[in-house]
Amino acid sequence: MSLVAGPGRGGLGDGQFSKNPKLCVDKHVAYIQSLDQRRDELDYWLTEHLRVSGIYWGLTALHLLGHPDALPRNDLLKYIISCFCDDGGFGAAPGHDSHMLYTLSAVQVLVTLDALEEFERQIPRGKEKIGRFIADLQNRESGTFAGDKWGEEDTRFMFAGLLALSLLHLKHLVDVDKCVQYVKSCQNFDGAYGVSPGAESHSARVYTCVGTLALAGRLDAADTDALAGWLSERQLPNGGLNGRPEKLEDVCYSWWVLSSMAMIGRLHWIDKDRLTSFIFQCQDPENGGIADRPGDMVDVFHTHFGLAGLSLLGQPGLAEVDPT
Repeated sequence: MSLVAGPGRGGLGDGQFSKNPKLCVDKHVAYIQSLDQRRDELDYWLTEHLRVSGIYWGLTALHLLGHPDALPRNDLLKYIISCFCDDGGFGAAPGHDSHMLYTLSAVQVLVTLDALEEFERQIPRGKEKIGRFIADLQNRESGTFAGDKWGEEDTRFMFAGLLALSLLHLKHLVDVDKCVQYVKSCQNFDGAYGVSPGAESHSARVYTCVGTLALAGRLDAADTDALAGWLSERQLPNGGLNGRPEKLEDVCYSWWVLSSMAMIGRLHWIDKDRLTSFIFQCQDPENGGIADRPGDMVDVFHTHFGLAGLSLLGQPGLAEVDPT
């Protein structure tokens, strides 16, 4: 799966909202299918460090579009298993060091392919090894997680670890209560969350913190109305959402913001029609794919998150997505 941008660009780009938006399902499917055929492009190899996550983004987009079998299952499974490391984690590509983010993506792909049993046949006690890799990265004093053996800590890694363990039914391996305590320490005066205690509020970090609370069954720990108010202010006049104040809109925040609002029951605080129109403007209606904003090049990352956002908005023809 290539992370190369383009060749197409986001659609209308004229600042006008379409009254009759149409989701280009077949074009998006064909675009995703074409991504692994671009191996002669330099950017294909320069983005190798994102390969496993790219597979997850493309595969999930196809499931949302109702075409779950559009990519060769056995090839995907073989590649994911080739990224498994001796320490129990997954790297972004064969030969890469293990990391929490790619371990989550690999687990998500295995679950999506319903391939955990096949994985365990090839990697005996594979799930247990993954669970131990993740559990060993938790800081037992603060509750948060490192991304790898080098020790960088981030709420992304905490959420990724907890989500992967939940998918594997191994959440008992970590101290979930400590995770909740750490999330509370990251909450700011505006009700939103940063990457660490005292850090600036950011929509993507809100998602990781709210997602952690949801997985822990502790959404009661969030200041729901204050948080929803901050999130609703991320919507700009053109309908798109940004990550923090004074920043441009970006399709990927259609997921980070909407999923958080869905988890706390405040999805109705967003103007759904204007956001839907904005996402449709970011489609390439000729070659498929979705860009970050109209006029920019499409890529699989924004295609995935744009479709996931549309799913949360109830777009007809898309499968329902879980906000966590």
